[in-house]
Amino acid sequence: MATVVPARPRLLPTRSLHLPTAAVIAIMTFAMILVGAAGLALSSASAGVARGIENRFVVQLPAGLTDQLPRAVALARATPGVREAAPIPESEMRETLRRWLGEAASSRDLPVPALVSVELGPGADAGALRQRLERALPGATVIAESAELRPLLRSIRALQWLALSLVLLIIAATAAAVVLAARGAFDTHRPTIEIMHGIGATDLQLTRLFQRKIALDALAGAAAGTIAAGLGLLMVGSGGLALGGGLTGAPGLSGRDLALLAALPLLAVNLATAVARWTVLRALRETL
Repeated sequence: MATVVPARPRLLPTRSLHLPTAAVIAIMTFAMILVGAAGLALSSASAGVARGIENRFVVQLPAGLTDQLPRAVALARATPGVREAAPIPESEMRETLRRWLGEAASSRDLPVPALVSVELGPGADAGALRQRLERALPGATVIAESAELRPLLRSIRALQWLALSLVLLIIAATAAAVVLAARGAFDTHRPTIEIMHGIGATDLQLTRLFQRKIALDALAGAAAGTIAAGLGLLMVGSGGLALGGGLTGAPGLSGRDLALLAALPLLAVNLATAVARWTVLRALRETL
């Protein structure tokens, strides 16, 4: 008695991968995870910087009032709501200036203002601190650190939106690649499809054959891309970059961030499967 070979393996062999499709999915998954990780790390860094400077201010005394630094510190500490007030050493400021001015920063001919670092408690009124110091020490100014770093935070947020846009573009490119792969497979097997359709196979039955094959290719590609991206992220983390956490001293990626990154390969596989199904169904309805 002759053995009947199932039609599915003859039509679309599932034991071997279609390497071009799997490779494209792997590359797209790899890029998606890395770009997503960069965006999430920037988001974490931006939030950390914003929290760190939200209640921090700097009192600046001009060159003529440097001798009033102890008084400025005492006034700041006596202001209600001030958690901490400490003078910034002149040596520290000159060391910072040396990065741009070189040895000229050590010259006594270069005036350096006296600075006091002030941290307010939650809900404290910064206006009261400003009025008290500026009234007692004419010429003194109170500067919010958030105002100084606002351009940096805007740049970080712009990079976050750029990362999100890139992830969406990668998703669109993945969908387009799957469309091409599904149409290519459909055209390659068109004669067999017409025969099967002629003997009673429905559009959904034929579609499941292509859908299953491309889903397996996508699953293999997504797994390879995820492993490569994971190794890349480990290399970046071990290199001391900490995925943006170095800006704040906090971990660059939280557990929620890692969960979102882990969902990206699943998104790639589901997207490939859905797009392949839609493409083949459309092709069947157009040609048969």
